Amino acid sequence: MTLLAGIIGLLLLAWGWDITTTGTGAGTLPWVVREQGLYLSGLLSIATMSLAMVLATRPVALERPLGGMDRIYRVHKWSGILAGIFALAHWLIEMSDDLIKSLAGRAGRPPKIEFHGLLDTLRDAGEELGEFAIYVLLAMLVLTLVRHFPYKFWRLLHRIMPALYLLLAFHAAVLTPLEYWSQPVGWLLAVLLAGGSVAAVLSLTGRIGRERLSHGTITAVSSPVPDITEVTCLLDKQWHGHRAGQFAFVCFDRLEGAHPFTIASADRGDRTVTFQIKALGDYTRGLARHIAPGQSVRVEGPYGRFELQRCDPRSEQIWIAGGIGITPFLAWLDALRADPASAPAADLHYCTRDAARDPFVGRLEALCAEIPGITLHVHDSSRNEALSAGRLATLHRGARQAEVWFCGPRGFAEQLRHGLQRTWPGRLRFHQEAFEMR
Repeated sequence: MTLLAGIIGLLLLAWGWDITTTGTGAGTLPWVVREQGLYLSGLLSIATMSLAMVLATRPVALERPLGGMDRIYRVHKWSGILAGIFALAHWLIEMSDDLIKSLAGRAGRPPKIEFHGLLDTLRDAGEELGEFAIYVLLAMLVLTLVRHFPYKFWRLLHRIMPALYLLLAFHAAVLTPLEYWSQPVGWLLAVLLAGGSVAAVLSLTGRIGRERLSHGTITAVSSPVPDITEVTCLLDKQWHGHRAGQFAFVCFDRLEGAHPFTIASADRGDRTVTFQIKALGDYTRGLARHIAPGQSVRVEGPYGRFELQRCDPRSEQIWIAGGIGITPFLAWLDALRADPASAPAADLHYCTRDAARDPFVGRLEALCAEIPGITLHVHDSSRNEALSAGRLATLHRGARQAEVWFCGPRGFAEQLRHGLQRTWPGRLRFHQEAFEMR
């Protein structure tokens, strides 16, 4: 989130610089506050939206500095949310005209700058298009924050965001005060608008992720348990392999679009990948009924930095999986089978609701039996064996320096993270797969 905070901070500094050097113009305090609030909220909205657009292009170059594509999408998500909040503030400030008139009177209102010709026409068009776009943006904000709405509605609005952004970019460009363009605030705005516009065009033309796109065929589909679908795919030569723990965007249906799924198999050089897909929504619940061997599939990736190679050999390794969060660790173990001697000493904690009915338990036991360095712990909630921070600290009492790799429910992760911060006696690093589309 440092990137998001940094851009907001730079914009505030640039806006403050403009006020310091050029002043706020004529007018009484209520009207000046309204005018500057209108400018600032608009700047913040289009800036955060520009950042969201750029990050939506899945910039691989930013994976290392930002911590992985899952982190990039987290910043993308909150940039979009803040863009909607700032847009709402912008609209409310714009609507405060009559309120200020009734409280402070019309006197002291800054004079309206008159424009003529083409510029006047463009500004009128910008106002109309901007108002329409803000309403759609606010609807998007509601669908993002209120999860009771079906995912497909959110996704439908999300598809039109690039076009919506171009409307708002036009709105911002023609209505920004002319003096801004000779100040740092205008220079920064120009860079953000240019980056966001390029990203929007890439999205509208279907070029996002094209260099990492592979086509293939589904070779096997199974359901080891009712709420999990295992899909194996054979990809074309465009697939250049993956590192254990990475994920990909998988598209089984063009109308549905791509969804992110962790690759649950190691890279054997045969362009075969396996996904373990849990029924978490309307689409994934019915997935097993709608796909079959022989169907085509598109896979874009790989992405992510939840990688076995990043484990620190100097730290005690604690791997924690909750439910379907076991998938990256399955890939890790699958990769280590080829060279068990290279495996680090690690404790793998698998948390399940019912170990007796969980098909992953037997598979994990078989894999760990082949890799001497890995110790498996199964925590069965049905037998009151749920994992907690206190229990984890007790099991690893002697570790002064440890590294936790976690993949599972976000609430569970936060519970463990905060608990370990209070109870862990030594140095602890906590890595978490934090990918969310919505």
